[in-house]
Amino acid sequence: MHCFVYASQRKADTYLWLDRRDHFDVLPAPLTLLLGDLRFVLEVELHPERRLPREDVEVVMQNLRTQGWHLQLPPQETLATPPSEPEPLMEPKRQDE
Repeated sequence: MHCFVYASQRKADTYLWLDRRDHFDVLPAPLTLLLGDLRFVLEVELHPERRLPREDVEVVMQNLRTQGWHLQLPPQETLATPPSEPEPLMEPKRQDE
């Protein structure tokens, strides 16, 4: 399956895959507004054995077949959380209490 990839100029690390070059009329209006201007970055042939760095090729191909487009969002950023503070130790009771 031949497809075309565009980078969103408004959303970093967000890519739009299309089944035909410049076939933007298949996109829902809210998505078009969200992505803003698009820059063509890649023309690629997809097949089930092809490995993609951040996407499942089967999902991309299915979306292209059914709706004509696939949206690749940035990877989820994980925020490192500081280790939790240990529970405060209870002070031993004094014998005169």
